[in-house]
Amino acid sequence: VQLQASGGGVAQAGDALRLSCAASGIIFRLNALAWFRQAPGKQRELVASITSGGSTNYADSVAGRFTISRDDTMNTVYLQMNSLKPEDTAVYYCNARRFGLDRWGQGTLVTVSS
Repeated sequence: VQLQASGGGVAQAGDALRLSCAASGIIFRLNALAWFRQAPGKQRELVASITSGGSTNYADSVAGRFTISRDDTMNTVYLQMNSLKPEDTAVYYCNARRFGLDRWGQGTLVTVSS
């Protein structure tokens, strides 16, 4: 099982970035997917999630700015991040869950400067 996240980088406040996470070794379409993030000195927190049926949920801090989506034909989950803020700076992790079993990607660093 492998979840490979990409798309992180350095951005300025107000910019946009798109994260991708490609999965292999799982029945992708049956998994709930999510993006988490962990800022320095803070706990990992849920950013956005999407069920196998396509229902989405967002943290209050990113609602209206971030969009999670999935392409089951490509085994890939995306996080479109618009209007980035310095407080969005963190390592972002993708997550796949099925039957209570979590799979994690390696993380991709997003740094937003003011």
